[in-house]
Order: sequence, then C-alpha cells, then structure tokens
Amino acid sequence: MANMFFGSKRIYLDYASAPPVLPVAEQAMREAHAHYGNPGAIHREGVEAKRVLEDARARVASLLGVKPREVVFTSGLTESNNIAILGLARRLACRGNAMKSTHWIVSSIEHSSVLECFGEIERLGGIVTHIDPDSRGIISPEVVERALRPETMLVSIGWGNNEIGTLQPLREISQLISAHEKAHTSTILLHSDAGQALLYSATLMHSLGVDLLSIGSNKLYGPHGIGALCISKRAEISGVILGGKQERGIRAGTENIALASGFAAAFEKIALERESESKRLGAFRDTFARDIQSRIEGVYINGDLRFTMPHMLNISIPEINSEYVTLALDSKGVSVSTKSACREGEESQSHVVYQLGDVKNAASSVVLTKEERARNTLRFSLGRDTRAEALRKTAEILADIVHRTPR
Repeated sequence: MANMFFGSKRIYLDYASAPPVLPVAEQAMREAHAHYGNPGAIHREGVEAKRVLEDARARVASLLGVKPREVVFTSGLTESNNIAILGLARRLACRGNAMKSTHWIVSSIEHSSVLECFGEIERLGGIVTHIDPDSRGIISPEVVERALRPETMLVSIGWGNNEIGTLQPLREISQLISAHEKAHTSTILLHSDAGQALLYSATLMHSLGVDLLSIGSNKLYGPHGIGALCISKRAEISGVILGGKQERGIRAGTENIALASGFAAAFEKIALERESESKRLGAFRDTFARDIQSRIEGVYINGDLRFTMPHMLNISIPEINSEYVTLALDSKGVSVSTKSACREGEESQSHVVYQLGDVKNAASSVVLTKEERARNTLRFSLGRDTRAEALRKTAEILADIVHRTPR
C-alpha cells in the first residue's frame, strides 16, 4: 500500500498515538512564522502576532461552539488535563478549602495524565472515588450517580477512551450531576478528556454539559506541542504553570502562534471531512474485525463496536505475547500498538482492558481471564490514509505471526 506519510512499503495503524500533520496545518504554520513578534508586546509586530493568535483561538472556539475567551491554549492534552484537575484543587486551596473535606470522582479507565492527577489529589488529602465501566467499557450514568456526594467537587470521565475507543454518555451523566447539584445546593464540575473523540463527533461542548474539556492538536492531525482547555463560565480554576498573565493567567508562557495556527487549520480540515471519514473508517474497521476473527481462533474484541469511535479496534488473543506480536508486525512493515503510547513499556497489561473483566468465548466456552485479556491486547487505529487492501494484508500477516508463534 502506498502511504504518502510513512513510506510506500509500510502500513501505519497507530493513528491514535500520532497521526501525521496535515499539509494545510504545515502551511498555516509556515505563514504564521512570518509574524515573529511577541503577542504580549504593544508594538506593531506584537499586535500583529496577537491578531494571528486570536484568530486561531476564535476558529477553534467556533468549532466547539464556545466563546473565544473560553479557550485557553496549552502544550497538549496532558497539560490540559493537569490544569483542569489540579487547577481546581489549587483554586479550592486558595479559598481555604481543606482538601480532606473534598470528594472527587474519576473513571478507572482514564488516560495516565488524568489518573496521575487524581493520585496527587489523594496525596494532598482529597477523597477520590474510582468508578468502573461495564463489560463494554461504558461508564454508566447510574454508577456516577451512586458515587456522588454533597462534597463532590469534580467528576472526570473521558469522552472517547484512548485504548478501546468507547464513547461515554456524557450528556446523561451531566444531567444526573445537575439534578444532584440542585438537590444539595452544590457545584460539581464535569471534566472530560476529549482525546480523539472530536475526530468523529461533532457535538458542541456546552450541549454535552461539560465544564472543562481537554483537547490535543496532535490527535486531530495538527502539530504536536499544543492543545487547549475549554473552560465554561461555571468553572473557576487557578493557574498551575505560573509566571506571566498569558491565557487569562491560567497558563503562563509566551504563546506559540505558529502552533496555534496549525492547530486551527487542522481542526477545520478534519471537521469538514468528519462525517464521510466516520462512515468510511467504521465500515473498514468492522470488516477488518471480522477478517481477523475468521483467521484467528479465540480472538476477543475489547469494547462494543456499536459504541466506539469508528477508527479504533482493540483485540485480545489468548496465549500470545502482545509486545512480541507488535514487534513481529513491525518487522513485516505494519505499525500497531498494545495500548496507549504513554503506557508502552511501563506495565505488562492494559489497565483499561483489565477493568472489562473475564470473558467467555461463545464458540468454545473457553474463559479468558481479565489478567490474560489485559496482557494480550493489540490496538489498531485507522486514519485518513488507511485503505481496505492494507487492512486485508494486515489481517493476513497477523494470522501468520500468531499461527507460527509457540503457545
């Protein structure tokens, strides 16, 4: 398969980790580089740089259905998540709230940049409740409702899971939180790591009922090193990166107008193609899943494909070493991952798939334990350059590797 981004002989199926930067984004960055002034300066060059920065902000805000002031540029998803969660903790501390009197809720299948923040909340004395998904990877609104307390400050649930692709029912969760707020005269913020959900979901931020939304440009075919945190007027957070008063004083540091311009350009491009790409990749993904299952006995799909982002397929294959298979695929010219790139090499199993529990193969009645299921995962993520023939070839190569591997 010819691949204009990764060479003519390789098949790239790790778009969830890092898709290529779109040409339109690269062009926008080149044009923005001509504006070398500091956007905080009041001279002509600074004013012009500020204009370019605010144009990018307004374009991103428009795509999300929010006001430009609600968009704070960051260095990416990890920083956006840190500012949202720890920024609220810092705001509460500045107001004199003792952390030991606060309660926080997070799903157990979040990205490490979210889970580590809640680990810090616990170290600071806050009470954190981790809620688990059902066997499909879905966080039930009822589970969230049961976890809520009068002293709950924040609920954090990712919109689209970065390993199995499950889309969460944020609207329903938000409605239950609102009802709880009214009953207890409290304010509970809802944070969501949007990750890659915005690739194929056109829902506007406020219609989801989300107060804090984390976005990463690099997940949207834009440049690395920039993202955004969208902050509703209900949410009051303090800065975590201190220094100047850039980005409403929430994120200090001179803004990178070239990256902001590339981010906006890429976001606009993928938004135009969102509906057609969603249908194309969803059909490819489903055919690919059936092809793998027909070639390899005992393959189990992690998550329900009816409720996942169309470009994601996560599978478990009994009695294999997923890292060995990933490297074997790489040697054959196919790039995939075992889990989130941020977790590669850190641990032997996927914490997300582990939470889905044991499964029984319908045909053979063989039980795949959650430990084995989580150890033997492969994540395939499709993208703009993916073609049907490449997926057929990948299924063929994967089957050959698995059948040749001693068990």
